[in-house]
Amino acid sequence: MLALIGRRLVQLVPTLFLVSVLVFLLQQLLPGDPATVLAGEDADPQAIAEVRRLYRLDQPLPVQYAHWMAGVLTGDLGESMRLKAPVLDLILQKLPVTLQLACMAMAVAVAVGVGAGIVAALRQGTLWDHAANALALWGISTPNVWLGIMMIYVFAVTLGWLPASGYVSPAEDWRQSLATTLMPALVLGTSAAGILMRHTRSAMLQALRSDHVRTARAKGLPERAVVLDHALRHALTPLITLGALEFGTLLSGAVLTEQIFSIPGFGKLVVDAVFNRDYAVVQGVVLVTATVYILLNLLADLGYVLADPRQRR
Repeated sequence: MLALIGRRLVQLVPTLFLVSVLVFLLQQLLPGDPATVLAGEDADPQAIAEVRRLYRLDQPLPVQYAHWMAGVLTGDLGESMRLKAPVLDLILQKLPVTLQLACMAMAVAVAVGVGAGIVAALRQGTLWDHAANALALWGISTPNVWLGIMMIYVFAVTLGWLPASGYVSPAEDWRQSLATTLMPALVLGTSAAGILMRHTRSAMLQALRSDHVRTARAKGLPERAVVLDHALRHALTPLITLGALEFGTLLSGAVLTEQIFSIPGFGKLVVDAVFNRDYAVVQGVVLVTATVYILLNLLADLGYVLADPRQRR
């Protein structure tokens, strides 16, 4: 176990280095001059030159990258050119919002997707199976933008049950926080639930046909024990991988949903940074997102070992 964690942590360093180099070089291809955006279109050349000097934009790219990487190694991700605030502070402010939203969406996806997948596998070919497949197909194919607008119209405008937009921290009022994040979580969780349902059904069908499940049934074990303790545990390995990837996608891919519901999260932060050519924020957000993805893969590897002790070999 410790050797596995050590190997994954060692792999973290070159991966993050390559990610940092790629995002630093790719964002140079963005049209427009960040110094001109920051100083204003009507600013005189001296003011623009001063902005370039202040943020080291007048230096060669290798020098800019080396200076930024030296700060990263000491925990300094730079300063936002637009907000005049440390990038790390901005990330620490926005990440908990998106993390709360992603956790709620993942809970919806696991409860609906895994539950429907198990029922569909146990009732293969029946009405339950067809209904679960139709629900999964609807969830995968429905655009988040359309679903979010429809939910706002129905539950906020027509029925008045939930607020249409905004965000309240759980520390301030957990009930209001739940109300403001429920619709966005359902929107994000719908697509993930459809994907999890299809994979759960496939993995469970394969597990139910395996020899050890037939042996468990031959021993006279209750059907619940056969399904949960034997079949589902055997099917968990691909679901753990998919769950980790889906959770990473929820963290980094909630941009449109956060825009629709006016949630000040991670996605809105990076979109505003791209539009305003705020290089330091873009670099910091991408680096943190890549780190989260790698850590999620590490947790998935540990989940394999817990779900299947044979993996310890």
